[in-house]
Amino acid sequence: MTPNRYFTAAVLAALMSAGALQPALAQNPLDAPGYQDASKPPEARAADLVSRMTLEEKTAQLINDAPAIPRLNVREYNWWNEGLHGVAAAGYATVFPQAVGLAATWDEPLIHRVAETISVEFRAKYLKERHRFGGSDWFGGLTVWSPNINIFRDPRWGRGQETYGEDPYLTARMGVAFVRGLQGDDPVYYRTVATPKHYAVHSGPEAGRHRDNVNPSPYDLADTYLPAFRATITEGQAGSIMCAYNAINGQPACANEDLLVKYLRKDWGFKGYVVSDCDAVGDIYYKTSHAYRPTPEEGVTAAYQVGTDLICGNANEADHLTRAVRQGLLPEKTLDTALIRLFTARFKLGQFDPPAKVFPKITAEDYDTPANRDFSQKVAESAMVLLKNENNLLPLKGEPRQIAVIGPNADSMDSLVGNYNGDPSHPVTVLSGIRARFPKATVTYAPGSGLIDPVMTAVPDSAFCRDEACTQTGVTVSHFATPDMDDAPQTTGSEGGMRQVWAGENRSGAVRYDGYLTAPETGEYRFRYDAHGGYRIWVNDKMIVDAWRVDWRPSIATGGVRLEAGSRYRIRVESFQRQPKGEETLVWSLPSDTGAQSAVAAAKEADLVVFVAGLSQRVEGEEMRVETEGFSGGDRTTLNLPPAQQKVLEQVSAAGKPVVLVLINGSALGINWADKNVPAIIEAWYPGGQGGAAVARLIAGDYSPAGRLPVTFYRSADQLPAFNDYNMKGRTYRYFKGEALYPFGYGLSFTTFRYAPLTLSARQVAGDGQVSVSADVTNSGSRDSDEVVQLYVSYPGQKLAPIRALARFERIHLKAGETKTVRFTLDPQALSTVNADGSRSVKPGKVELWLGGGQPLKRKGLAAPAGVKGALTVTSSYVIKP
Repeated sequence: MTPNRYFTAAVLAALMSAGALQPALAQNPLDAPGYQDASKPPEARAADLVSRMTLEEKTAQLINDAPAIPRLNVREYNWWNEGLHGVAAAGYATVFPQAVGLAATWDEPLIHRVAETISVEFRAKYLKERHRFGGSDWFGGLTVWSPNINIFRDPRWGRGQETYGEDPYLTARMGVAFVRGLQGDDPVYYRTVATPKHYAVHSGPEAGRHRDNVNPSPYDLADTYLPAFRATITEGQAGSIMCAYNAINGQPACANEDLLVKYLRKDWGFKGYVVSDCDAVGDIYYKTSHAYRPTPEEGVTAAYQVGTDLICGNANEADHLTRAVRQGLLPEKTLDTALIRLFTARFKLGQFDPPAKVFPKITAEDYDTPANRDFSQKVAESAMVLLKNENNLLPLKGEPRQIAVIGPNADSMDSLVGNYNGDPSHPVTVLSGIRARFPKATVTYAPGSGLIDPVMTAVPDSAFCRDEACTQTGVTVSHFATPDMDDAPQTTGSEGGMRQVWAGENRSGAVRYDGYLTAPETGEYRFRYDAHGGYRIWVNDKMIVDAWRVDWRPSIATGGVRLEAGSRYRIRVESFQRQPKGEETLVWSLPSDTGAQSAVAAAKEADLVVFVAGLSQRVEGEEMRVETEGFSGGDRTTLNLPPAQQKVLEQVSAAGKPVVLVLINGSALGINWADKNVPAIIEAWYPGGQGGAAVARLIAGDYSPAGRLPVTFYRSADQLPAFNDYNMKGRTYRYFKGEALYPFGYGLSFTTFRYAPLTLSARQVAGDGQVSVSADVTNSGSRDSDEVVQLYVSYPGQKLAPIRALARFERIHLKAGETKTVRFTLDPQALSTVNADGSRSVKPGKVELWLGGGQPLKRKGLAAPAGVKGALTVTSSYVIKP
């Protein structure tokens, strides 16, 4: 259908709403406005469009869920989308390893390709699931709030899994590769818009993120917290950036003049738009948050005066912006500047041009393809880090007769995907990967424990009675219209047990179960209500679990109580529902811990034990409600394996069979016992949809592992400063002087490497000069393998400089016996250090170099990497541009 001059605005609006028209066509072709002219630059088109809007239309466009403007043929658009390691929250998609796993590949070209693949899948999903060329659904657009390039300065932070680790240089290189891959290199259109986050100095604790003020020294700010952001803006040319929740030096991040004006716009020349983290603008004026400004109008003014352009959060902020302008607090032209930046991005995405012109080769089927899933497996293999391999247990010398796969992460979808994830359509857990790779072996499976508790099973109906005398079996169930449960129940009846299944019904209320439970054993019981909403559990009128205020993630909170065999106890469970289908069940663990017994029995019968332990998004993540031993609000309070897992690991190891420990987690674990007692340890991270196949193939020796740690594995949190202390002294490999369990950059191989002496293009270099550093690297073993060549610099005599700092790296592939020359160029930026005032310069003096497969560290029981030393002298100073 082609519009003509007789179409009224109402008809056009109706057709657009129905998806019948595209923005570029919904106009009078004889009198096209300037913003419809595709020959004009995007900035000019954006300025023309914004000039035609009313104040109310403008302010509505400054919220992430922006409405349509039918009279201007502007489609509605929701700016919120997530893509840390694949298209998130939009159904089936290729799920790559979580970001910390991507960093463990130490492979820039690979990460660029990952991001390219993700961006194509965003475009494909956009075509397939959008019935019109606009996109207003949540998580349905092309503006991707990724990558997370905050520095993972403390392993207790629950969101550290979303980052590229603890090093500013590694983070910068991964970040630039990811940004460029997401946005593409088309001369006209962005494939997607990348949004580095959370700017800046943001890494927990989660509990205080909406109110904490961080006071980094000028040195730490320039040395650690800003370099990756600078790189993704100046090199990666990211189209947007997200400001954080916390305040920095007294100013909230989204109203911070130094961050948003001095560094971002002036020093780095940023031309894109700034989006707030969700409700971060509200935090500017909320009395329970920063309370930096007393009113909403003054709060939004503070944000927009320094360059925030888009508010994620409360739709009421549009009204606050309108009132701020009408009250004379905020000039309307400030909003115009923000809107021009936003609509420039939309024009660069092709949202106002005919779809056939915008990436026509991408089809609606170009997502979750077999080729992409195979690629995801390759990336997972590249991310695997072999931490220990005593007596060369791995690779296996042959196919075992019987394999026992044990552990709570062995057959768990959560263990594959991490957070901010999509849904893998053909997931391969470690259990299924082992079964597929070793088809002749008998593979037995026993969870052994849950993540934080013993194995829990559904409480059987036979345990319940409706009354204390047990004259009636089952329980009483009451359904309520709302979660507050203030009114009388809508219905009351009986059920056989405490469980419900529903589909296609409007379960937006709550349920209460009342009854009596007879204990079959004496001892400690643990209870949980497996639910997608909040829940509470009482035993004898004492609340033992309060998981009522959960967010969008299911809680695994449990409560313990001692019961006596044969005794009867009053039990009440309440939960609320908020989705059209679901399944809920009361589960428990018995004192006899039959799950651990089954795991030990399986280990005794096996020739090999694969114990799959670690964490999941259920216990580490963003602002969660988990309050249990070792965890608090998504963060961690200890680095140890959860006690329930550690107990079973020790029991299984005592069976005397060879054990391969596979760790699936997003942050460093202090596995001191395992380091001493388990012969082989693999760090698999959250390995993505095909991760189980990657683990199985490593164990079989189908490839040689070459992943490296992007974070330090400390022995204990006691080795670290307080979690909320943002001073970098004593943190990360750059400033930590203690002995790590496994250092940053560490990882074993199935082969060996030899480094020839270091060659320098010059032994002396001026402060503004460059020097080439090279060495021949030989695979001196019998297996083909990748090697990650790492170049570190250190500055003896400079008090503020780090102990050593990663300056360059490259992942190379060497066949057995093959030699390659690796060459790096050190420029003034790489040779510079930061001064106390935050300025950066090259200083005269000695620079020590180390080139090898890891840091030049030795500790008892840990193999030192191959590598060579060198040194050069800087003869003059040079000031680095901010």
